[in-house]
Amino acid sequence: MIHSDALDRLPVRSALPALTRALDAHGAAVLCAPPGTGKTTLVPLVLAGLTGEGPRRRVVVAEPRRIAARAAARRMAWLLGENVGEQVGFTVRGERRAGPRTVVEVVTTGVLLQRLQRDPELAGVSTVVLDECHERHLDADTAAAFLLDVRAALRPELRLVAASATTDAEGWARLLGDAPVITAEGVSHPVETVWAPPERPVRPPHGMRVDPALLEHVAGVVRRALREREGDVLCFLPGVGEIARVAGRLGGREALGAEVLQVHGRAPAAVQDAVLAGASGGRRVVLATSVAESSLTVPGVRVVVDAGLAREPRTDHARGLSALTTVRASRASARQRAGRAGREAPGTVYRCWSEADDVRLPGFPAAEITVADLTAFALQAACWGDPDASGLALLDPPPSGAMAAAREVLTATGAVSAGGRPTDRGRRMARLGVHPRLARALLDGAREAGVRRAAEVVALLSEEPPREYGDDLAAAWRTARRGGDAYGARWRAEARRLEGALKGVAEEGAAGSAGACGPGAPPDPGALPDDAVAGIVTALAHPERVARLRGEGSYLMVSGTGAQLGDGSRLRSAPWLAIAVADRPVTAASARVLLGAVIDEGAARAAAGALHAEGEEVRWSEERRDVVARRVERLGAVELASRALPEPDPELLRAALEEGLRREGLGLLRWTAEAAGLRQRLAFLHRELGEPWPDVSDGALLGHLDDWLGWELARARRRSDLERADGGKALQRLLPWASGDAARLDELAPERIQVPSGSRIRVDYGGGQPVLAVKLQELFGWQETPRLAGGRVPVLVHLLSPAGRPAAVTADLASFWRDGYRSVRAELRGRYPRHPWPEDPTTAPPTRRATGGH
Repeated sequence: MIHSDALDRLPVRSALPALTRALDAHGAAVLCAPPGTGKTTLVPLVLAGLTGEGPRRRVVVAEPRRIAARAAARRMAWLLGENVGEQVGFTVRGERRAGPRTVVEVVTTGVLLQRLQRDPELAGVSTVVLDECHERHLDADTAAAFLLDVRAALRPELRLVAASATTDAEGWARLLGDAPVITAEGVSHPVETVWAPPERPVRPPHGMRVDPALLEHVAGVVRRALREREGDVLCFLPGVGEIARVAGRLGGREALGAEVLQVHGRAPAAVQDAVLAGASGGRRVVLATSVAESSLTVPGVRVVVDAGLAREPRTDHARGLSALTTVRASRASARQRAGRAGREAPGTVYRCWSEADDVRLPGFPAAEITVADLTAFALQAACWGDPDASGLALLDPPPSGAMAAAREVLTATGAVSAGGRPTDRGRRMARLGVHPRLARALLDGAREAGVRRAAEVVALLSEEPPREYGDDLAAAWRTARRGGDAYGARWRAEARRLEGALKGVAEEGAAGSAGACGPGAPPDPGALPDDAVAGIVTALAHPERVARLRGEGSYLMVSGTGAQLGDGSRLRSAPWLAIAVADRPVTAASARVLLGAVIDEGAARAAAGALHAEGEEVRWSEERRDVVARRVERLGAVELASRALPEPDPELLRAALEEGLRREGLGLLRWTAEAAGLRQRLAFLHRELGEPWPDVSDGALLGHLDDWLGWELARARRRSDLERADGGKALQRLLPWASGDAARLDELAPERIQVPSGSRIRVDYGGGQPVLAVKLQELFGWQETPRLAGGRVPVLVHLLSPAGRPAAVTADLASFWRDGYRSVRAELRGRYPRHPWPEDPTTAPPTRRATGGH
């Protein structure tokens, strides 16, 4: 029996006439409705004609998460007074409850993408509702783009609704061809905000790490909320690990006075159902991830405790590492979470941050397409016929760097051709319903180990096992086989699904056909031990994470990234590893291995064969500070073998020597005093006169080595040859011989200047102004200070005492004899009585030696 009273109370009913008119006129609409209004449950029933309004039509509702899809189907079936699987059903990965009478089917966006690839027309479907568009999941954005293509080219009558609680309505309206925006007002109850920041500062999140002090504080706020407010408490935390840790801090029902429940994507269906069914007696504390933000209603909740954190995907394309990272929740998410406290009555939200911090939160969560690994998206786009996704209608274009990295993976795994078009193998990979890396491992691993065991390992890789299973994938596999926990049940279901999917696509062609990248199949796949299978399948999924031991617990991945095992790991002495899961903390030099499997070198070479290279390597070694010339065999960054190269390529040798000069500096050459002086004189002339005098700074000389050092470089083979090269002789090649100015070098910047005593004194060009340091007695009678650079620059004369110590400095000798000499004479004549100190130095004869005092 239809629950008409419940249907009539749903606030979205008032917007249904406008929505129906919009779909009849435009074929598409954007529906904005707050949580709890019935947009997910009543709207599909009305559009399908199941409430007695309008003709019967098949409606597909796409939800971003499995838990939301099951809950929506269950709620709609209850509203109709039926069981799930009759007129309302659902399909999620690994589970389907729908039959011939099903008119409304709730699916995940991933399932919808699979259907669109198999049947782009969606034969028999009248309307598709894309729910929770504001979350900007990549699958949802992709499905919307594909559906718009279908409407444009195949089925203009297919109706499309983009539904969300809080969304970029204008952006979605433009995307859907200027579709009307229909707004439904919800029955919102007031929600009081209580700011509850920690008393002491906590460390900001980085990677997957959350400061335990914050989790302790969140648990304290939950206890405070139970004391201060009535009703159930819904607490938002970023992930499964944090939920478990807060649950541990809260204790059981007796200590807390309330039942503690955990809601997340990995929770058993029975637990999820119990939470969504409402209280059976006594108060409840529901610890949940962001899954409970908008697509689920948790009955009885009057209080929300928000830790203020969320998880978003991030990809390090250079290192081949993809992982979730913990970020501050956006203001939009915080509003959604707070609204959960006011769905049924006035409520309260406790925010575990300060009001001042609130204004610094990002406005909206990042669109997944802008931050995630795009390999699966790129394969979907290629199979759709748009390899670079340039023709897809997307709110945000995919970043070019992420798309390039995705195409590299797809090409290496044989999923696409060099031009980006999908191969037959790639189409089979796309139909397996897992990431392309895992699809490659499933196809090629089945040849190595058999279908069942390959499916079991890939199921472990697709949803990594709990941390308590340890970091040894083979041991985790054995634990999952034995285990009766929730993870074990999910793992077995997924392994069965993958086994069935693999057998299905096998009919389209052998798993090892064109493009296969795995090692050759052994005569008997069943003969391989489980540990070897775990390593091979993992290496096939992540060939760039194959790693070789380089020290106790320390590895080098073929991608070039270091990896470190934990102190207690049983894998620490393995010569080779296939790393399944790793992250790289912000301040760490190496990635941290969270899950890996032992492999041998043969399996490593086979799985990462696309990264195998052998060739001449001639480079400047920082360790040896010399040229190293070898023939090297490598697996990516991992060196497998090498031998000395007696006759290296001259061009490679020269490039290595040039690199050595850039790293070590020009001091690597031989610089005599004359050579250093020549460089200083040229630098002086370039500074004062400019062209044609050359720039001889380090940067200029290193940037134009061919112009002056080419002959020496052509003859050199190692560091010692450079150390013998005469820098001054090489510099002479830069003199302006062609213009004839080179002949004026000694005139414009003489190496030495003859003074009145007859001595030839070296000029020091090392400072800002040329310096002539000479004993005062040798300059008697010299009135004019010499000038260089064609008379532009006076020499700075350092007048020395008979002991060679500076007595005075002047650039104007005439002025010194007139004004400064008397004080110098008075100070020094008593100290040096055997040296001349005439009263009139301008007429006295210059001398180099003592002649008796004056």
